[in-house]
Parts: sequence; structure tokens; C-alpha cells
Amino acid sequence: MNTLSLFRPEILAMSAYHVADASNFIKLDAMENPYGWPEDIQQDWLEHLKNCPMNRYPDPEAKDLCKALRQSNALPEQSSLMLGNGSDEIIQILMMALPNSATVLAPEPGFVMYKQVAQSLGLRYQGVPLLANSFDLDMPAMLEAIRTLQPSLIFLAYPNNPTGNLFDTQAIKDILATSPGLVVVDEAYSPFADASFIDELPNYQNLLVMRTVSKLGLAGLRLGYLTGNPSILEQLNKVRLPYNINCLTQITASFALQNQHFLLAQTETICQQRSLVLTALQALPGITAYSSAANFILFKLLIKSADDVFASLKKQGILIKNLSHQGGMLSNSLRVTIGKPEENQAFLKALTIALTDQL
Repeated sequence: MNTLSLFRPEILAMSAYHVADASNFIKLDAMENPYGWPEDIQQDWLEHLKNCPMNRYPDPEAKDLCKALRQSNALPEQSSLMLGNGSDEIIQILMMALPNSATVLAPEPGFVMYKQVAQSLGLRYQGVPLLANSFDLDMPAMLEAIRTLQPSLIFLAYPNNPTGNLFDTQAIKDILATSPGLVVVDEAYSPFADASFIDELPNYQNLLVMRTVSKLGLAGLRLGYLTGNPSILEQLNKVRLPYNINCLTQITASFALQNQHFLLAQTETICQQRSLVLTALQALPGITAYSSAANFILFKLLIKSADDVFASLKKQGILIKNLSHQGGMLSNSLRVTIGKPEENQAFLKALTIALTDQL
């Protein structure tokens, strides 16, 4: 018996999401906050964890955590809130609730999990290319795709990953007004962008805003959340598995959000470093570096091979993300996460060496 025949063809055709081994590298590949917690904060947190009832199931509604998220994000009172084990689970929940015939639409290049999850569930996925020179939304193409395909679900990353730019506000509103289905504005990188659609939630019944605490500095907790129309979230909660947010995550995230002054200070430092790194990259010959409203910068190699530069950086102990194999607009492109000042300087030094073949 061929046991592989038990699996759906779309699963057999897929590749698993690969996470690079970062051991012994300066890790600048995964858009993480590079800073730890101050010692006094850590000690206070550990005291809170002592009260975690490990022998009991966690609060299925995570009421204390939801309250902290509402307060820290200024969510509209009329909007419901649903938590997930990272944004990935929320993306999966959204698509699991759709009929098998549903179409999922997103600009490309974009967050790879939109396509990955859609394909794993056997849904029809349609990417709409961004404008090549600016990475802006191609609105004629987007609106035509919406009219033709009538997608049940549209994802708009804001800022976009991996390009780092914010889409035009009016363009997103036009998509919301045109779409017959749900529009999810994915604000994973909101800590680094002075822009949000949270305030627009009362104005659009089909708008959902998705966020995560990962980029803020809590990636290890795997906590994402979705907010929007209560009637929509009521249906999505039927798909969400019970107890999906464990008690350690609930207590830790609540504590962090109530003491987030140090996280916000770290975010401000990262934004300052982002400006310095972008300026340095733009000064290097043979590179086009793109402005970013996130905690990473995309850059394209104009002369050198991205594969060769990536390999040279790894040889020098620097791990970033090689996007060139995705092709299209990302051909010969790399993405670097903003790290600590000394890590950023090490990256820039190693990149200079890689570009001049001095290794």
C-alpha cells in the first residue's frame, strides 16, 4: 500500500515552510525584536507566573488578556476580539470557515502563509502582482480581480511583508467598498508604523484587523489576535479550538502589555536604527534599498548575485533572509531584520566585504 496516496494532491505538491538554523549566527532573518527584558521586569514577571494553575485548563476566553489587548490597542468597544496561537492560526481559522469553492486573494509579493494555508486547505488562491517599481497596489488589477473572482477573503499586509511599505489608505478603502467578502488588514508590524485601520472598524462591516505581539518583542509567546464585526467573529470562534491560548501565554502577555513601557522604548530604538541602516544601505554601490515602515529592510542586488552575497554573509556569521528564490519582483533580493546597533554594524561591515569580494 502506498501510504502517500492517502494525502490530498495539493499537500503532496507543497513544500514545508523552512526555518533556517540560526545557531552561532547574528540572527537578522526573522523580524524579531533583538532585545531581552530588563532584570527587574523579569523578576516581577516570574512572581506573576507562580500563580499560574498548571493543573487546570486555561481560561478559554482569555478574559484578562483580552482586556489588556483592548486597552493597549484602543480597540473600539463594538468590535469583538478573537485570539490565536500566532497570526498563522488566525489565518488558518479564517480559511477553514470558508466553503471549499472559496477564493482567497492577496497582493504579491506578500506574506507567504496566505498562499501556504490556502493551498493546504484546497482553496483557490489568487495573487495580484504589486507595481514593480514602487510595490504599491495595482488598483486596476486588484479591482478587476475582485469583480471577476468575487473572493471570499482578501489579505492586505499593512505594512507589507517583505517589501516594508504601507499601501495607500484610500486604495484599501476602495477595496473594502468593492469586496463582496472579508478584507483582513494584517497589521503585524504596527509597532513600527504610524498607521492603522483600527479606527476604521466601525465604518466597514467586512473589515477585520489582525495583529500579533511577536514583533513587539513577544515572539516566543505565539499570540495573534483578530478584531472586527462581532457577527463574523462569532462564526470564526466555532472553528477555533478550545483552550488555544495556554495559561503561561495569557499571564505573560497580560503582564507585558500592562508594563509595556520598556517594549515601546525598544521599538523606538529599532525605528531609529532602521533609519541609520537604510541610509547606510542606500550609500552602498550596486544596491537598491527600499524604505520601510516595518522592522526590516528589503534590498536588491544590482550587480552581485544575491545567492553569493547571502553565502558570504553566512560565512561571516550573519544570517539574513534570501528572497531571490521566490522570483519575480524579489529576484536577486535580500531582507535584513533590524537588530541591535552592534549587530547592524556587523551586518553592514560584512555586506561591504561581500560586495567587494574581499573575503
